[in-house]
Amino acid sequence: MKIELSAFERQYLKGLAHGLSPVVMIGNQGLTEAVMREVAINLEAHELIKIRVLGDDRNARISMVEQICDQLAAAQVQHIGKMLVVWRPSDKQRIVLPKSKKELKTKL
Repeated sequence: MKIELSAFERQYLKGLAHGLSPVVMIGNQGLTEAVMREVAINLEAHELIKIRVLGDDRNARISMVEQICDQLAAAQVQHIGKMLVVWRPSDKQRIVLPKSKKELKTKL
């Protein structure tokens, strides 16, 4: 079950993700069980993560991020080039999303 984000929530998360480094790399083997496990572990630890995808196939990257979001109940924040940004709230909830555009402006 994928999480849907509003435009201002996505904008807020993009801002937070800007300074992050990728914590997971998807190689030539694609989305293996081990890669999915690493993504799940990092989402639980950080909530907001960057994933680097090796390979030039844009459609493959799109299907990978969709599969990650569907299987791990996460939300796609951004897909730019070979970089994917994914968010999923954890039990500890480190990131609190703004409730409105007005609140977004005060947080940024």
